[in-house]
Amino acid sequence: MKKKWHIHTPDADLTCKLADSLGCHRAVAAVLINRGFAIPDRAASFLTPALAHIRSPFLMKDMDRAVSRIISALRDHEKILIFGDYDVDGMTATTLLLDFLTCLGMNVDYYIPDRLTEGYGLSTEAVEKQAIPRNINLIITVDCGISSHKAISAARRAGIDVIVTDHHNPLSAGGGPEAYAILNPKQADCPSGFTSLAGVGVAFNLVLALRKRLRDDGFWSATGGVEPNLKAACDLVALGTVADMVPILEENRIYVKAGLEVLSSSPRPGLRALLDVSGVTDRSVDTWDVAFRLAPRLNAAGRLRHGSMGCELLTTSSDETAQRIAEELSRENNRRKDIEGRILSDITRRLKANPQLLQRSLVLDGQGWHEGVIGIVASRLVNRYARPVVLISVADGTGKGSARSPEGFDLFEALKGCARHLKKFGGHQFAAGLTLRAEDIPAFRSDFERLVCENTTTMDFAPNIHVETEIAPAEISPKLTDELERLAPFGAGNPEPLFMLSDVDVLSARTVGTCHMKMRLAPANPSVTDRTRPLDAIMFNANESLPERFQRIACNLRWNRWMDQKKIQLVIKDFVPA
Repeated sequence: MKKKWHIHTPDADLTCKLADSLGCHRAVAAVLINRGFAIPDRAASFLTPALAHIRSPFLMKDMDRAVSRIISALRDHEKILIFGDYDVDGMTATTLLLDFLTCLGMNVDYYIPDRLTEGYGLSTEAVEKQAIPRNINLIITVDCGISSHKAISAARRAGIDVIVTDHHNPLSAGGGPEAYAILNPKQADCPSGFTSLAGVGVAFNLVLALRKRLRDDGFWSATGGVEPNLKAACDLVALGTVADMVPILEENRIYVKAGLEVLSSSPRPGLRALLDVSGVTDRSVDTWDVAFRLAPRLNAAGRLRHGSMGCELLTTSSDETAQRIAEELSRENNRRKDIEGRILSDITRRLKANPQLLQRSLVLDGQGWHEGVIGIVASRLVNRYARPVVLISVADGTGKGSARSPEGFDLFEALKGCARHLKKFGGHQFAAGLTLRAEDIPAFRSDFERLVCENTTTMDFAPNIHVETEIAPAEISPKLTDELERLAPFGAGNPEPLFMLSDVDVLSARTVGTCHMKMRLAPANPSVTDRTRPLDAIMFNANESLPERFQRIACNLRWNRWMDQKKIQLVIKDFVPA
């Protein structure tokens, strides 16, 4: 599908004033203005994210109550069970809370449910089999719990308090379950404004609040202990935040920035081993490494084996154990790729045989599709066909599905509109999970398609190209490239900026790898005084022939680092031929 170009034109005077105030290039100032940072003080804070700038965790509803309950458990030597989720966000949140409570000397354990046999979230069965037999006094959920009404009621009947820490949308405006405390910034009456936090971010705020209360109470002075340095835990927060694709803005930006520094300098043994098997060594770690190298390997545990493998890796102090688990996760990730490829090939054959299956949405079911992998396949199909996708694995009369959507459609609201066909569902605007009877799949497909058609047009899903501003080849310099790196970390909500160059000649082009195109570019009509050197450029997955001249290109501008050298490189995302 042809991409829609959106070329931003921030006010020229405002751009110049901000550039002068910050001492930066006007292209950097344009990016800041486009992202809502036109005031110099706010722009400067964005460029220098620091843990000192985070807001108080006590702004979150129920934080006081949750902290008091945990301190009571500390004082009375109660047994605590952390109940997590099997994805990276859940693993990192579980590890973070486990590390901190263990450091306090508390009697704490954790449990990660099996994705295939137990499913997502705290269940009544988990309370009965994991909490009650172990005489647990307090359950703390991480990255789940907001929809576990029945399970939390069962815990209350057994005399077990539950603190929910979650970031998923509540199923109804009526609120969450009857837990002792609920930490979820997406509750309608939570005043914190932390709605973009990942599950690990909510857990980190709980730990920040606990440390503050204990410090004020003189806990470490009285016990002779050492107060934990929570910046060291930001590696976990960065990993879970980037993997869950929440916006890298506000507190998330600060956490990820700090966490990448920890990952690059002194990672814990498990992450050091994971970086090693991922081929990320002898350089700084960025969000791309986290999203596409570390997170898939950790997720492979929850998808194909068990999420507790990831927690074991993250908590071990043994280099030998860490290396063994990291290598095993890498093998599992390769197996995941093979399974993913087979499912994708099956779907491609079905669509080729019956193109009518591809409507405004795509809802498909298959016998034996691996439940832990269909979410990734759905994401690939969204990228390929630019429309909401729901894939459902059917076994023993029950369908378990993963849904993904491009920008422009709210999956969670659509599933609420189809709730009469579903046993359960949950998730976000762009990603969700669901369970239903196999016999209800046709009715669900029809209703889901109706809702997509009623709320969108065909152009709503056209991929968007957001160009920050136009730059001239003569403006491209090492200084500008360095300044652009200050806008990182990049990710959801803060994408790497795209710039437009006009009238560019292709001096040379050659294929690298299987389908990438490496080029040398130059201005098509240089002025007499223009001494711009040819520019290196690359276009990944270039599936069309390139013209001899571009009317315009949309590209990232970044350093291409190799060994001990670096060169400026344009990464072309789209183009219009002359």
